Amino acid sequence: MQPLLNENTQVTESALSAIAHMPTTSLSVLMNEAFIRRLSDANFMRVAVLLAHKSYDEGGCPIGAVIIDNATRRIVGKGHNTLVQESHPYNHGETAAMRDAGRLDFSQTTLFTSLSPCEICATLLHMRGVSRVVVGDVTNASGTEALLSEKGVQVDILEDAQGIELYARFRDEKPELEREDWRGVR
Repeated sequence: MQPLLNENTQVTESALSAIAHMPTTSLSVLMNEAFIRRLSDANFMRVAVLLAHKSYDEGGCPIGAVIIDNATRRIVGKGHNTLVQESHPYNHGETAAMRDAGRLDFSQTTLFTSLSPCEICATLLHMRGVSRVVVGDVTNASGTEALLSEKGVQVDILEDAQGIELYARFRDEKPELEREDWRGVR
């Protein structure tokens, strides 16, 4: 059976939404190699922001992340913040994406995150050897980019206007939840 997203398919918001919402292990059924090769960094960031929106829609913190293999550009992991949904203090977008990817050599991967990583996530990204991190929002939060760079991780900023607006709205609507996500309940 021919994948739905192929060399003749335009890269649209609907296509990226399907990628965001389909389980990672099933993505090969959705899209073929020719479609994957056409996905830009901005497209992967859009998927991360769509995952952030999924968390927001579920009542959680709007942060999403996508991990790709650098050579093939295939998505190997993705996730969104589930602090609220799973009542778990460190289920951040980055940790969810790494959990989804499983046990692999992260030195050959790039992680796209809709918001600047917290210190715990930045430490995990460095500890697991992620070679590159692309950050979609340093307007609402920043600070770990220098830490990652000092540890040898390539950091690129690729701000996504919709992601920035979504996080700002979340912060205005639920400041106590935003503080909890970054600092815990204290």
